[in-house]
Amino acid sequence: QVQLAESGGGLVQAGGSLRLSCAASGRTFSTMAWFRQALGKEREFVAGIRWSTGTTYYADSVKGRFTISRDNAKNTVYLQMSSLKPEDTAVYYCAAPKQTGLTIVRRTESGYDYWGQGTQVTVSS
Repeated sequence: QVQLAESGGGLVQAGGSLRLSCAASGRTFSTMAWFRQALGKEREFVAGIRWSTGTTYYADSVKGRFTISRDNAKNTVYLQMSSLKPEDTAVYYCAAPKQTGLTIVRRTESGYDYWGQGTQVTVSS
């Protein structure tokens, strides 16, 4: 059974940092991604990573502030978030596609089949 388990969310002041973790079990993936959904808004792509090469992709809104990385041995992907802003407040989800051998990171929800339960990140001003 495939499971994605996020952790690391919380409350932080603007300018602060948080690190999210997503531990995958049941199989490995060619790509993984982080999405977020703020209250009343649609879920949006935040960052993604190609597992084999470590190539990373970011939304413009987080580029230079967030870093996605992976630990092969732990089958875990991380999202290091720095210089956090109130507009980063959202529920953050990790996601992975069922398809194997992908060489691109998809930026839409429809490209992903497995989702974690989400972890709340709240940035106070």
